[in-house]
Amino acid sequence: MALRPSLPPTARTAAVVFALAAGLTAASIVIDASDGPGGSDGSGGGQDAARALHPAAARYEQLSGDGLARQIDAMQTHLRGEPKDAESWAGLGSAYVEQARTSGDPTRYPQADKAFARSLSLEPRDNDVALAGRASLAAARHDFRGALRDADKALRVNSYSQGALAVRVDALVELGRYKDAYTAAKKADSLRPGIPVFTRLAYVHELRGDPAGARRVLLRAQDSATSPSDIAYVSTALGQLAWNQGEYDTARRAYGTALRAVPGYLPALEGQGRTSVADGRQKAGIRDLEAVVRRYPLPAELAALGEAYEARGDRSKARGQYSVVDTWIALARANGVATDLDSALVAADHGDVKEALKAARAEWDRRRTVHTADALAWALHRNGKDEEALKYAERAAEPGYRNAAFLYHRGAIEKSLGEDGSARRHLKAALDLNPGFSPTGARAAKAALKELGATR
Repeated sequence: MALRPSLPPTARTAAVVFALAAGLTAASIVIDASDGPGGSDGSGGGQDAARALHPAAARYEQLSGDGLARQIDAMQTHLRGEPKDAESWAGLGSAYVEQARTSGDPTRYPQADKAFARSLSLEPRDNDVALAGRASLAAARHDFRGALRDADKALRVNSYSQGALAVRVDALVELGRYKDAYTAAKKADSLRPGIPVFTRLAYVHELRGDPAGARRVLLRAQDSATSPSDIAYVSTALGQLAWNQGEYDTARRAYGTALRAVPGYLPALEGQGRTSVADGRQKAGIRDLEAVVRRYPLPAELAALGEAYEARGDRSKARGQYSVVDTWIALARANGVATDLDSALVAADHGDVKEALKAARAEWDRRRTVHTADALAWALHRNGKDEEALKYAERAAEPGYRNAAFLYHRGAIEKSLGEDGSARRHLKAALDLNPGFSPTGARAAKAALKELGATR
């Protein structure tokens, strides 16, 4: 599942950060709440640095912005006439969370908080809908302990709440409690099987080093997907899983299915762009990534486009994308917005390495996932702290998760420490698993292997 920045009370300034980043990106390119099965679960979440098939990473927008805005308008109109409708207040809160996630505007989070509080004041005892919604809000703000607490409260009221079951899995994953997350996902599957649960169960399988198991679960999800949005969502998750394994033709077909179901679906378009760049189709890949960045100019997407420009040999345009990332990070910090894993990784490779380490350490304090461990390991390496870095690189591999970027990072750290045998093994494994995992990273891995007297 990238993650969006943690959102402090000064949310309005965060929206300014996003808007400024969007404007800068546009300029640089010109230089060039339902709880039913299969529906949007409203669980919030974010976008993980390694682009695994985490459900929230696969889904920038389940509803179109216009459709969601109309839904919110309708609920607000209803509540003006029926202000004591606790369930509708909860639904409005969930819609605000979704709108914040899909638009990049965090000013909706305080509104969501107020809506859930109003719902719970009207129905304080058996209000699982508001509790599940509040759990999704906490997850969106990266308060995963709070998300787990509220999800558990909702499940004590209604053990079949699909939204609460889904958020509970997300929270356990983001807290690095993978064994508990697997147990929770299996229980959710037995109670409320459906797309929100299937995709989370698949992700936990992948984290445990079982991509085949993840694919089986996603194919179950695909069989149950009927609406265009669900087809696009599940197909994108299948594409991301295939891409992570270096299966580019399979990934491309899955992304194509998603884009036929929902033309312009951003996560599929990004995946298609990354896949094209990975197998040498730079022109097509850059076209797709430029379209993504116009609408979603956050650090990981900007860096992906920058690296695609580098692969094409256009260093000037690449530097333009990286400079927007630097500006985004500086503006975010100046306005009290915590930077995230994506920005830490991008800064480590293309920006201020000290800033990268600060961001990665802050994320590690919040949540101890494999992705956080890898980001911290890489930031430490880029700051010359390789002995400490290796401990976190090893931690990133503990559940059995295999990710080409992780393997490359570990191999590079081991090479710096003079552990040549292990370095060769992990660098080769990265390229064998996903040879185009990153245009710049793959090139660096090949160069490192050559220095070590080995080839892929």
